[in-house]
Amino acid sequence: METMPIRKLPVGIQDFTSLIEDGFLYVDKTDLVYRMVTTGKPYFLSRPRRFGKSLLLSTLEAYFLGRKDLFKGLAIEQLEKDWKVYPVLHLSLNAQFYENKRSLEQVLDAHFIQWEKKYGETDKEVGYSARFMQIIQQACEKTGEKVVVLIDEYDKPLLRTLFNDDLHDVYREMLTGFYTVLKDADRYLRFVFITGVTKFSQLGIFSNLNQLMDISMAPDYATICGMTKAEIERNFQPELAALAAMNKLTYEQTVNEMTKRYDGYHFSEFLSDGIYNPFSVLNALVQKRFSSYWFATGTPTMLVDMLKKTDYDLRQLDGIEVPAAALIDYRADFHNPVPIIYQSGYLTIKGYDPAKDFYTLNFPNAEVKYGWLNFITPYYTPLSESTAPFYIGKFWDELRAGDVDAFMERLHAFFEGIPYELNSKTERHYQVIFYIVFKLLGQYVDAEVRSARGRADAVVKTTDYIYVFEFKLDGSVDEALRQIDEKGYLIPYTVDSRQLVKVGASFDKEKRNIGEWKAIFC
Repeated sequence: METMPIRKLPVGIQDFTSLIEDGFLYVDKTDLVYRMVTTGKPYFLSRPRRFGKSLLLSTLEAYFLGRKDLFKGLAIEQLEKDWKVYPVLHLSLNAQFYENKRSLEQVLDAHFIQWEKKYGETDKEVGYSARFMQIIQQACEKTGEKVVVLIDEYDKPLLRTLFNDDLHDVYREMLTGFYTVLKDADRYLRFVFITGVTKFSQLGIFSNLNQLMDISMAPDYATICGMTKAEIERNFQPELAALAAMNKLTYEQTVNEMTKRYDGYHFSEFLSDGIYNPFSVLNALVQKRFSSYWFATGTPTMLVDMLKKTDYDLRQLDGIEVPAAALIDYRADFHNPVPIIYQSGYLTIKGYDPAKDFYTLNFPNAEVKYGWLNFITPYYTPLSESTAPFYIGKFWDELRAGDVDAFMERLHAFFEGIPYELNSKTERHYQVIFYIVFKLLGQYVDAEVRSARGRADAVVKTTDYIYVFEFKLDGSVDEALRQIDEKGYLIPYTVDSRQLVKVGASFDKEKRNIGEWKAIFC
């Protein structure tokens, strides 16, 4: 039997030239690239990390360098007729740790030295802004063409120092002056494209570049990074078939599993097809297994720092409504971490109310939802991120077996093990713990946590049982059970063939733990 040759998938490859020359597969986005380069000049794009921003900039660089040979067979080959060569200044701020002023200076110096070799020396005695302006002018004069400026991860130094006020102010001042040059140099510029995770409204780049077109939430460019279902099925049929075979699934089941885990991103209020996380999709196809690839690459430091400081009720993230302005212009505020959580890729648009100009946000997919819950677990519980899945698995085993007492005893021990520094938190803290436990159970069974009045605290459905839980803070077990009956929490499930179980429990505020409990099998 003839075997199909192994195709090269571009996992982690950010350089378009290397990708094409080394024979990697490329999901063609060049029709959108052509639209951009022919309809505007200064652009800004915000996308989460590992979503293809750097590859997009590299593609733009190859285009403006006139590398027609790299675009053979792609959409832009038929669209572009001239293939002019322009001087390109490509600045990446992504690779540095940014722990002092010198860190940023080293990055800028490295790029300036490279540019000066091509376009002539500048006056080292002046600041970075003046040197940048000189380089742009000299590049234009030397080549006779206007200059293309591409800036990747423009906000990386600012995100790294969100909670280091002094260094953050130093970086902001340096970068504001640097980016302001782009306005003054407009007559020398053919095209400007800037990417980042966030849009810092207080940074001069946005106030000074009046014509800067923010395409982060533009429907025409919603698919410029990431992949659609159609693109995945069109480009990766052999890999999908191999993934299906390895996991003993049908083709349809495989696509559905990909959708559940990696789809669901929406970058516009016009809810078109969802966008899949490209990093996780490519890794799943290469490794032939489903896993949390994007989440495993780590959580941004600034988000970790923010969660340590915030008193925000993280349960509200599940279907939260936010005004449009909160997502468009970001201001650092650890009392409201929602914008940064959204822009970092942990929340996405799921709905829009034009009357209020409000967006509804939620987790995009299962990878992000359960990765996020595991990530926040150590901030509220005695469990580490690595031990949480084992503990939750035990909860699942006990409910699947109908052993309510074992489940509640484990939950009691769970609260008992919470260290004092966590145990002195507010009542909301314990509500969040219940939320985390039952939400994480949702990986294995159908589990719901109350998000509105008129519903039980938690409902868990296994193969044989449907459990309805009610917890009473400083109340009795009988009060909890009576509320289940009086509010009719069981009624929606009475036609189900599974055994109904109502579980009432008291929660002792002084002991900060579950008190008594009682389970009634109906």
